[in-house]
Amino acid sequence: MIKGSDLFVAALANEGVDRVFGVPGEENLDMVESLRTSNIELVVTRHEQSAAFMAATHGRLTGRPGVCLSTLGPGALNLATGAAYAHLGAMPMILVTGQKPIRSSQQARFQIVDMVATMKPLTKLSRQIVSTSGIPTIVREAFRVATEERPGPVHLELPEDIAGEMGPAVPMVSPHTIALPVAAATAVDNAVRMIRQAARPLVMLGAAASRPRLGADLGEFLARTRIPFFTTQMGKGVVAGRPLQQPVDLWLGTAALSERDYVHEAIDQADLILAIGHDTVEKPPFFMGPGGPTVIHIGYTPPNIEEVYFPHASVVGDIGPSLTLLADRLQDALPNASALLPLRDGILRHLSDGATIDRFPIVPQRIVADVRTVMPPDGIVALDNGMYKIWFARNYRTPQSNTLLLDNALATMGAGLPSAMMAALIHPDRRVLAVCGDGGFMMNSQELETAVRLGLNLVVLILQDNAYGMIRWKQAVDQHPDFGMTFGNPDFVAYAHAYGAGGSRVEATEDLVPVLHSAFERGGVQLVVAPVDYSENTRVLVDELRNRAPTPADM
Repeated sequence: MIKGSDLFVAALANEGVDRVFGVPGEENLDMVESLRTSNIELVVTRHEQSAAFMAATHGRLTGRPGVCLSTLGPGALNLATGAAYAHLGAMPMILVTGQKPIRSSQQARFQIVDMVATMKPLTKLSRQIVSTSGIPTIVREAFRVATEERPGPVHLELPEDIAGEMGPAVPMVSPHTIALPVAAATAVDNAVRMIRQAARPLVMLGAAASRPRLGADLGEFLARTRIPFFTTQMGKGVVAGRPLQQPVDLWLGTAALSERDYVHEAIDQADLILAIGHDTVEKPPFFMGPGGPTVIHIGYTPPNIEEVYFPHASVVGDIGPSLTLLADRLQDALPNASALLPLRDGILRHLSDGATIDRFPIVPQRIVADVRTVMPPDGIVALDNGMYKIWFARNYRTPQSNTLLLDNALATMGAGLPSAMMAALIHPDRRVLAVCGDGGFMMNSQELETAVRLGLNLVVLILQDNAYGMIRWKQAVDQHPDFGMTFGNPDFVAYAHAYGAGGSRVEATEDLVPVLHSAFERGGVQLVVAPVDYSENTRVLVDELRNRAPTPADM
């Protein structure tokens, strides 16, 4: 005989789980005890939302579901934002919540919320476990569903009496790799014909191109076809600009805005766009419309048809092998492959504007450039959500894949620090930097204690403007009065010290690089505060881009 919680933890171990993130409660004390006697580490966070962000980021970086844990009711509800973050961002994750006993109740409806129903719209699957005998198959199914395309979160509710119940030692279900089908030959034939006919082809890498298993296949396709590419925000950094060390850098930029940015010079001139892994959960990288380019969707799943995205053809199947099939037919057969590449220097020259501005507080272009100087090629930057995200998406170069983590799906504030913590746990030998606004940082700043307790090497850069800067900027652009967007802040250096972390304040623009270098060299958890001047938002992103020639969609 075996206790339900022991069987559940054994099922997690069967899936290769090595960490569970969460905040325990009375209703999952059996689960906590089972974790204590297992080889799985329980990482206690200071808020359930952070646990969910960390588990989701584990799924994003590894392709294997991260696991987070909470008690019932209020604790479980705190996982909701993290569930939505993983659901929209296609990050595999398992959420395990406790519940009052289901066979008898001595506390009536105290703290009870129907979390199975609550989680259904936020997950791929939400179910309650009602007997110990079903635990191995339910857990195996949860991991299968979380991992299969399109990946996402799965919720399992383990009631207190089921967790503590003794039952038969049911054998585990062995995981196995499920190969995805390759695109149909007719779809490949049609795409090859359309690409060969294109005079100005262009590749777009979207969110689904960021699956960890896909990087090499993407690089090979780009290297063999020599078609230049741009990325969506969540496709940024999934492949190096020089794929497979090719002598030509094919990257034309990132579509951080939907139109009129400099990268749209190439988008507007393209007569065919290969949208690899585009997920319409992202803010549109461009608007499809009359007179625009032909679009071929290449994805694990068929495209969602939207007002701004309605591809003319689709290649649906495992993206890597599908790209290999295309490259086999297209290599050395595209005389116009690099027709748009001459635009590259002009596009990137505009993106470097402002990188040396030395006024103080620091402008975002200078911050991006200085962070790039400090971070080695394999260094990981994890962004929270704020105005700086657009600047990093536009201007930050990624010489190695998967070194910039940003969210353009749920785009929630508060995820930057937990995401960076997860990256530091997975890659302890690499520099990891969290970039947060003062608003987003304070939403989960308590996790500094968790990071210190875990002994992480992590630098947190806080860009301080004492306001919800992005919304304040949009408020001004829409010509509303400046109202309701400002707040006060603690002394962030003293705040870091109170948690046992290091703290530094940037007092001059030229100090940002040496202060960041020094923070990394000291090791441990280090917080660096830098004031930011967002006046460049309007000068560049509104006035300068407004004066550019209208795109075809505007005509």
